[in-house]
Amino acid sequence: MNMKKIYYLFLVMMAGVCCTSCTNEWKDEQFQQLVSLKAEPNSDGVTPVYVRYKPGGVVSYNLPLILSGSTMNTHNCVVHIAVDQDTLKTLNKERYGEMDKIYYEMLTPEYRSFPETVEIPAGECSALLPISFTLGGQNGENPLDLSDKYILPLTIVDDLSYNYQANPRKHYRKALLNVIPFNDYSGTYASTQCKITDQDKGTFTVTERKSYVYDDNTIFIYAGMRDVDYLDRKFYKVFIEFTDEKIDLQKKKLRLWSDNDDKILGNAFELGSNQSYYTIEEQYDVTKPYLKHIYYTLYIDYKFVDYHTSPGQRLPYTVQGTLSMQRDLNTLIPDEDQQIEWD
Repeated sequence: MNMKKIYYLFLVMMAGVCCTSCTNEWKDEQFQQLVSLKAEPNSDGVTPVYVRYKPGGVVSYNLPLILSGSTMNTHNCVVHIAVDQDTLKTLNKERYGEMDKIYYEMLTPEYRSFPETVEIPAGECSALLPISFTLGGQNGENPLDLSDKYILPLTIVDDLSYNYQANPRKHYRKALLNVIPFNDYSGTYASTQCKITDQDKGTFTVTERKSYVYDDNTIFIYAGMRDVDYLDRKFYKVFIEFTDEKIDLQKKKLRLWSDNDDKILGNAFELGSNQSYYTIEEQYDVTKPYLKHIYYTLYIDYKFVDYHTSPGQRLPYTVQGTLSMQRDLNTLIPDEDQQIEWD
């Protein structure tokens, strides 16, 4: 046999080996099958979860689980889920240091429940973890104090006896669910047209004003320039009730009050000389006819005293002007509470 034939025979043999190798490799798993929680964190390291506020009822939320890999899952995979307090403690320390008054609070079992295991069936690569929220507490008698921020920290549990492996990456294995109750009026309002005036006639504004749920028809904000990261914020809550009392064809009255309005020991809250009111307008998008825009405009007028910034002094302020918010609804989604397009 001459060298040329030997060379050709060698090439044929090598091709056969490669084909066999490739075939076997194709049948095997290209990437390790790992279980992950689908909960993409925001810039704060948490995942916002918006739930309709129902103080006397239960609200459901489904958290997706994903089984990754290049081949189909061939067995029933029972995934174990647990609360992860350590990760929440680490988050608070990293973000806020020793300022524990603005820490994220753990959402306790009184306000939530979920199964300890979720099954991903053979032939499937995903499943849902059903979480039930009871934000009013048991029997609706102990609603959450929404001047605090709440986290439900979850993790996938690993064990050699389990027939799966959790994704080792932090934001795939764990989920820090920032539970945010909402009603028809809560959200982030633009507030550059709302002026905060001190006793020396100095005027200030803030770019936006976050509002929080109190009940179905009421929100609260923080007075003046305060927001959720102020240590003394709980002393400066301003409640805003959206009434059905008409002023004219467009405007309806707002009712404002504070739960700390004592003139000596509290924030001395009082109404301004002008009636506070709101308007709501709806309009469908021109280019996306399924998208409905809802425009909220609030005019507010009130006074309060700041008795924390300068110890021993009571500094009076007047707040007057408009707050505005746009809420977009995707009407193609059947569930109305899921239609809202959050930022």
